[in-house]
Amino acid sequence: MKNWLLQRVDLTPNRLAVRFNAQELTFKELNQRVQKLVRKLGAPLAAEQRVAIITPNNLDGYLLILAVQQLGKTIVFLNRRLSQRELAYQLQDAAIRVLIQDDDYELRFTGISQLTFSAIKALPEQACHAVATFDLDDVATIMYTSGTTGNPKGVMQTFGNHFYSAIGSALNLGMLPGDVWIAAVPLFHISGFSIMTKSLIYGMGVSLYDHFDVDAINTELQNGQASTISVVPVMLKNMLAALPANTTYHPNFRTVLLGGGPTDMPTLERASKLGVAIVQSYGMTETASQVVALAGEDAARKLGSVGKPLFPVEIRVKTAADAKTGRVQVKSPTLTVGYLNNEAKYQAAFDDGWFDTGDMGWFDEEGYLYIQGREGDMISSGGENVFPDEIESAYAALPEIETIAVAGVPDEKWGAVPVAYIKFVPGQSLTQATLRAFGRQELAHFKVPAKFVTVTDFPRTASGKLQRHLLAEQSFEIIP
Repeated sequence: MKNWLLQRVDLTPNRLAVRFNAQELTFKELNQRVQKLVRKLGAPLAAEQRVAIITPNNLDGYLLILAVQQLGKTIVFLNRRLSQRELAYQLQDAAIRVLIQDDDYELRFTGISQLTFSAIKALPEQACHAVATFDLDDVATIMYTSGTTGNPKGVMQTFGNHFYSAIGSALNLGMLPGDVWIAAVPLFHISGFSIMTKSLIYGMGVSLYDHFDVDAINTELQNGQASTISVVPVMLKNMLAALPANTTYHPNFRTVLLGGGPTDMPTLERASKLGVAIVQSYGMTETASQVVALAGEDAARKLGSVGKPLFPVEIRVKTAADAKTGRVQVKSPTLTVGYLNNEAKYQAAFDDGWFDTGDMGWFDEEGYLYIQGREGDMISSGGENVFPDEIESAYAALPEIETIAVAGVPDEKWGAVPVAYIKFVPGQSLTQATLRAFGRQELAHFKVPAKFVTVTDFPRTASGKLQRHLLAEQSFEIIP
């Protein structure tokens, strides 16, 4: 398939490609900026198969992501909020030798050439050309996602995965030539990068935000400057709460694509009353974004459902005998081709040819999917996936802690937050402040427990397995 950026420039060179703050670039102007970076990066990246990128949501990062893609390199996206220990593992696992990073990123890694945005801009231009085609079977990106046990998994996403994801989304949402999609979700997440991909394939503009600026976003949507936005539930809540009384959004604003965890009914009902078209969706890094979505015309009568499979996708719920709820499993051309350096874990995720998502759900009589929750223990907090085992493993390094267990508890703002239940070594203790400080050194801040409590025992099965869902029912004391 022809290089997506070059094809888009041939088709619609003068259409808006990206807007960031006050700056706007057409696809022709975007390509000119990107190809200049290609000529600067061609020599430094010549020997690299994979290149890691750490960037906030800004125009420089946007351009550099495209430049690395133009060079035919696999992009390894890294989350700047992770700790040095977490990122060092991912860099080593992906055999990264060159890391492209924004100027404000301060962590340093042994054995890695770290190129800042400023350093790249200062490089001389040399003869170098973008790749002419994208092979749909080639791995375009790698994104790390945690599992319930062990180290994070490097999810390998092909050009074909991204292409069919964009096509399935377009068939579901519909697209118009003047559409602009607000990207306030991180570019290093599949939710953010998928918007970049859609932009090239659809010829759609992107309105890029460096953070979720609720007032600016509401203003843009009220003024009719954008048609679509991707959000997680906490973002939608904030948008609706900040909307001035007796006002609504511009008719050009057609769709809120909502993902990242369950949404409470009052929020969905309020959005419906305001005339906001909510498209609830379900997907994951392994499926290159959403594979199930609830069509706007079904939103009112199917509140709480994530909808039906997108056109290229098959979904089944594998249930035990006489059970309504079962394991959500998928077949899709958007499905990852594997976990980097971990083929055994990838193959173990399949059940008779179906990829098991690890989520539990059910279909209603009309074939609409409802997600009940994770069969495992994942905590979805503000759109971020938090896994108890990873937190427990980090805190287990503290000699004062005898046993620690982490579970999610409901939170009005974030949907859920982790809480740590700790049994100290006899005669030992740590303060809330010390525990939180340790967590911020070892973990991304959203993984640090919101609260630490002491317990004398843990609920377990007869075989000794921890029953996390019963932790909140234990007698405990909040650590001072």
